[in-house]
Amino acid sequence: MSGRKRFFTDTIDGRTEVELSGEEFVHAKTVQRVEEGSEITLLDGSGKEYSAIVASVGKRSLVAHITGESAGDKEPQTPIYLLCGALKGDKTELVVQKATELGAGRIGVFSSEYCAAYMNANKLERLNKVAREAAKQCMRSRAPEVVYFENFKAALDSAADCANKIFACEFAKSSDCDISALGGATAIVVGSEGGFSEKEAVAAADAGFLQITLGKRILRAETAAVALMSLVSFALGELK
Repeated sequence: MSGRKRFFTDTIDGRTEVELSGEEFVHAKTVQRVEEGSEITLLDGSGKEYSAIVASVGKRSLVAHITGESAGDKEPQTPIYLLCGALKGDKTELVVQKATELGAGRIGVFSSEYCAAYMNANKLERLNKVAREAAKQCMRSRAPEVVYFENFKAALDSAADCANKIFACEFAKSSDCDISALGGATAIVVGSEGGFSEKEAVAAADAGFLQITLGKRILRAETAAVALMSLVSFALGELK
C-alpha cells in the first residue's frame, strides 16, 4: 500500500483533533511505525478521508490534528451485497478479504442445512477486522460491515432491498439470469462447503433469487464466492 498510512477511527464530523486508540493505535505504532510528525489518513466510515498530522504518541493512544478532508474516490458506485455460507478454517476470512477488495458494500455470513462451520462473537469481530484491513489496503474509505445470520431465511430476507438477487446453485442446469446485463444493487448468495439443499433452493427462489450456474466444474466454496463477486463487479462497471 502506497501513500499515507490509513487508519479507521470514530466519527470525526467536524473535529480538529482525533485520538487513535485500541487495535488501530497498536497497528499504527508497532507495525506502521507512526511517530510524532507523521502524516496519516483517518477514515471514519462516512466515505470521507481526513488528512492528519500526528501531534503526540503515548503508550496507549496517539493524538492527530486534522489538516484537511476529501471524498473517497475508491468506493463502488453500485451496491453489492455478498451472502456466503460459513466456511471451515480461515476460508471465510479469505472470502471477506477478497470481497472487500472487489467492492462489496455489505457481507453476510450465514448458517445453512449442510454448513459444518460455526460462528461466535470473536470470529465475527475477526471477520470485521479483516474487512477493515482489506479496505485500508485497497484504498477504500469504508469497510463493509460483516454480519452473521443463524439461519438461511434471515440471510435471504436481509437482501429484500436489492434490485437483483443471484443464487449460485451447484445443481442448477442453467442460469436464470444474464450477469452481463445487470444494473442496480445486487445481492449474491454462495453456499458453504456442503452446498445447498433442494429445500433451500426453493426458499431462495421464493425470495426472488435467480439461480445461476458457474460452469460445469464444481468450485470450492471460497472460489465460487470470489469468482461470482468478480463477475458481478465487472458487469456493474466496478472493474473497468
